[in-house]
Amino acid sequence: MTGQAMNNERAAVEALLERWRDAVNRADLSGITACYSEDVVAFDAIVALEFLGKAAYREHWRTCLGFMPEPPRFTIRQRQLFVDRESACVSALVECSCKDANGETHGGWTRMSQHLRRADGEWKIVHEHFSAPFDVESGKALFDLVPAELAA
Repeated sequence: MTGQAMNNERAAVEALLERWRDAVNRADLSGITACYSEDVVAFDAIVALEFLGKAAYREHWRTCLGFMPEPPRFTIRQRQLFVDRESACVSALVECSCKDANGETHGGWTRMSQHLRRADGEWKIVHEHFSAPFDVESGKALFDLVPAELAA
C-alpha cells in the first residue's frame, strides 16, 4: 500500500472515531452503534463482564445513557492510533462526565482500547475495552485519577 493509501486509511479511521465520539457526546444511540461491527466484542468497566454482538452492546449503551440526565461528555487524551491495511488499533484515556439534576459535573477517567477492521471498504469497531484501575484492598474503582499531563 502506498504512503497516500495508508494516509487515506488513517484518515478514514480517524473520521470513524470522531463520529463515534461525537455520537456519544450527543447521546445518539443509533450514531454510536453504527460505528460497531455486528460481531463486536466489548468489555466495559461497568455492569457486565462482556457484551457479545452489536445488539447486546447497544442495550448496554442504552442503559449507560439512561443513567445520565444530560448527554455525556467524552474527552479523549493521549490517543495512539496504529493503522494497517485491514486493521487498526487505538488506545487512549477517556474522561466520561455528565451533569446531574443539580447541574454538578460527575465523572472520571478510564482506559480505552479499540480494535477496528475494514470490511467491504468500511471501517468498524470490532472490539472495545474500557477499564478503570482499582484499589486492591477496598475493591473500589479509582475514577478520580487523572492523566499525567493534567496532574501538574
